[in-house]
Amino acid sequence: MMERLRRIDRLIDPAIPWVLGAVVGLLSVVYAEGFIGMLYPPATGPAAPWLHPLIIVFCVACGVAAGLARRRRWPVFALAALGWVWLALWPASMVAAYYAGTSLRRTRVVTFGLAALAVAGVSIGTGAAVGGSRYLATATFPNIAILLAVLVGLPLATGLWVNARRLAFAALRERARRLEREQVARDEQARAQERTRVAREMHDVVAHRVSLMVLHAGALEVGAGDERTAEAAALIRGIGREALSDLRNVLGVLRSPYAGDATVPQPTLSDLDRLLDQTRSLGIRVTRRDEGEVRALPDLVERTAYRVVQEALTNVHKHAGGAPTEVALRYLPDEIEVAVCNDPGDGPDDPLPGAGLGLSGLRERVGLLGGAFEACPRPDGGFEMIARLPAEGGTG
Repeated sequence: MMERLRRIDRLIDPAIPWVLGAVVGLLSVVYAEGFIGMLYPPATGPAAPWLHPLIIVFCVACGVAAGLARRRRWPVFALAALGWVWLALWPASMVAAYYAGTSLRRTRVVTFGLAALAVAGVSIGTGAAVGGSRYLATATFPNIAILLAVLVGLPLATGLWVNARRLAFAALRERARRLEREQVARDEQARAQERTRVAREMHDVVAHRVSLMVLHAGALEVGAGDERTAEAAALIRGIGREALSDLRNVLGVLRSPYAGDATVPQPTLSDLDRLLDQTRSLGIRVTRRDEGEVRALPDLVERTAYRVVQEALTNVHKHAGGAPTEVALRYLPDEIEVAVCNDPGDGPDDPLPGAGLGLSGLRERVGLLGGAFEACPRPDGGFEMIARLPAEGGTG
C-alpha cells in the first residue's frame, strides 16, 4: 500500500507546478478582463485596444512564473509585486507569499513582509491617483487590510507551517536513521563480542586437545615397533594437523567476519581422492563413481560438494562402522549431483559424540546455492545422502 502511494506521489508531484501555473494564469486573465472593463470602459477611447493584449501577456507570464516557482522564486515575486501595483492581481501574490514561507529563511521572510507592505503602500498611492473603483478596492484602509491578510498573510502563514512541518519530519527521519545506525552498531558489537568469546573457547579447549592428539600421534609414530602402527600414527597426525589448520581458519572468521587465512586454499573436488584415501585407511571400503562429462565447476560449488562427501563419510564412520560406501558424482547439464550411499552397518563399538547439526548445516549450505539436499534411510537399512548443486553456483 505504501509503495503504491509512493508511485502515485511520484506521478502527481511533477504535474503540480504546471497545474498551478495554468490556474494562476487563467485566474489572472479572468480577473484582469473584469478589471480592464471596470477601469477602461469602451467610451474611454483608444487606450484599451493596445493595453488589452499587453495585460493578457502579463497574466500569462504570471502563470509561467508561478509554475517555475519551485526552482526560481524571484520571477514570481517580481511579477506579483508589479501585478498588484498595476492591476491589483491577487493569484500571483498568493503563490509568491506561499513560496516565501516555504523556502526563505526567517530573516528573508521578514524582508518579504516589509516588501509586501511597501508594495501595498505604492498600491494605495496608485489607487488614490486613479480614483473611482480602484480607490475603493485597493486604497481604503479596511479593504487593503483585508487584502493583505487574506492574499499575503494567510498564504505566508501556510507556507511557514508547511516548512516547519517539513523540517520536523526531516529531523524525525534523521533521528530514526541515527537510531537505526546506532542499533546496527550495537548489534554488530554484540555479535563481535560473541564471536570472540566462541573463538576463545574453541581455541582454549578444542585446539588444545587436537594439538595434544597430534603430539601423541607423532610420539607414537616415532616410538612404534612395527610399520603398520607407525603408518596409522602418521595418518592420525596428518589428519590432526589438517584439523588444526581448518580450526585456525574458522577462528579467524569468528574473530572478524571479513578476515581469515586467505592463503590457505579450501578443499575442492580435486582433493576428493585424498579424502577417500584417508577414509579407506580407517577401514571403510569406499568406491568412487563419476558419471557424465567431468568438468571444472565454480569453486563455491566444488567446496560445497566436497563438504557434502566429507560429512557423509564422517557419519558413516560414526554410525555405520565400516559399512561399504559409494560416492557418486553425476555431472548433469545444469547441475552436479553428489550421492553418498552406504550399506547397513552395525555401528562402532565406541560411538563418537556429535552435536547432530551436520545435516542441517549441509542443508543450509546447499540451499544458499539454490540447490536441493536429501538425507534418508534406505529400505535395506543403509543410508543415502544426495545433494544437487547448480553448475553455475547461483543462489536461490
